[in-house]
Amino acid sequence: MKSASQLQNIYDNWDDLKDSLNDALFYNRRLWSVFLDSVIAEDSPLPRPIAQNVANLGFFVFNHTLKVQMKPEPEKLRSLISINREIAAGLRGAAEGADESAATPPADGQAPTAA
Repeated sequence: MKSASQLQNIYDNWDDLKDSLNDALFYNRRLWSVFLDSVIAEDSPLPRPIAQNVANLGFFVFNHTLKVQMKPEPEKLRSLISINREIAAGLRGAAEGADESAATPPADGQAPTAA
């Protein structure tokens, strides 16, 4: 979420903050590199089709970042901001769902079994 906030702040205050764009894009690229490394790792818990979709999205982010760096314009930040927010919301939702399922006992009253 930090990356989306940084990019949103630059978008909202383009004239004052456009000089900080490269730092924000670098941070976003590092974040996506770490995210992609974990998604495409052999031991990733994600099903392959989902991992592939996330990887494709990551490659879009990398390519779009290069376009923004070559010709900086505030409107080009909108897609990066949107993607980052949607991914962050999905990850938060997944984490909350995992927390809820871990705290919810099985409906039949029996102890959960290991998968």
